[in-house]
Amino acid sequence: MTNLTSRRVTANMSLTLDGRYNGPDGPGDLGAIVPYATTEVARDHLSRIWETATTAVLGRRNAEGFLGYWPSVAGDESADPRDRGYAKWLVGAEKVVFSSTLTEAPWERTRLVNAPAADVVAELKATGEGDILINSSAGIIKALLSADLLDRLFLMICPEIAGGGQRLFGDGLPSSKWTLAHQETGELGEIALVYDRAR
Repeated sequence: MTNLTSRRVTANMSLTLDGRYNGPDGPGDLGAIVPYATTEVARDHLSRIWETATTAVLGRRNAEGFLGYWPSVAGDESADPRDRGYAKWLVGAEKVVFSSTLTEAPWERTRLVNAPAADVVAELKATGEGDILINSSAGIIKALLSADLLDRLFLMICPEIAGGGQRLFGDGLPSSKWTLAHQETGELGEIALVYDRAR
């Protein structure tokens, strides 16, 4: 039974209609996702994912991409306020970055870990306050789904079929039930969904 006073573990990911978080050309193939990243619904969804989180958990590749981009947005007064809000949160939040190659963190307020994701997140869950956000890092999300450690899923469904690429929900995951907490549809057909784990 989950301890009701423990922190909530949340995750966000954008997926195509065929459940993929990248296209057939690999991790950098985001052609079916990027066109929907700056819609009104997507930006409202971005605000929603971090509003109760105090810790960001990232894989190394995402950390390098996110922390190479978002700090400049935090200081850009012409940026969309929702983008700036997220950027300021990411810069200021406690960050845990999974890496087997980095020896020291090039970012402020960042701790590097090289251990099983379930163990690290279970330890985070037992200490501190606020939600723990697994920030678009599919490998970590998959590990936490396998260990049944996710409490909330923020999904952005993009109305395209990629036809290849990596899927978030692969075969072999334990079965689980989720309840819909929020849904919103954008003008391009993108859908922001929030699901809570039914335990």
